[in-house]
Amino acid sequence: MYQTLAKYNTGNIEKFLNDIDKYSIGMDEWIHRFNSLHQTESNYPPYNVVKESNTATRVEIALAGFNKKEISVYTENNKLFVEGQKDSTEDGKYLHQGLAKRSFARVWTISDDVEVTKVEFDDGLLVIKLTRIIPEHQKKKVWF
Repeated sequence: MYQTLAKYNTGNIEKFLNDIDKYSIGMDEWIHRFNSLHQTESNYPPYNVVKESNTATRVEIALAGFNKKEISVYTENNKLFVEGQKDSTEDGKYLHQGLAKRSFARVWTISDDVEVTKVEFDDGLLVIKLTRIIPEHQKKKVWF
């Protein structure tokens, strides 16, 4: 007897949350984090999130005009923070200013089993590599 998997979408999110509550144990913290996702309001700076494999993800952030000393990358309470502090002094009178040089803060929620493994900043591109850590008891084990 096979049970078909329920498909969830935004139209039945309440059913999804009720099913999680019914059929899971110890998911309260996950539901709390899901309910309180931090969303960055601005679309600056532009970024990509690239899935490299089942366990590796890369975040690329375009930071033209920033130097390494003006950028801060850190994790805290299952959040990845990227902040840039730009000095507001003017270099002269712009006839056209197409490059944004403003301070920013971006935040992503990350899972308990994800950690930042590498941060690089080169030629105006910030690259953050994240890896999902698979505990030994969850790895595939073959006896025969």
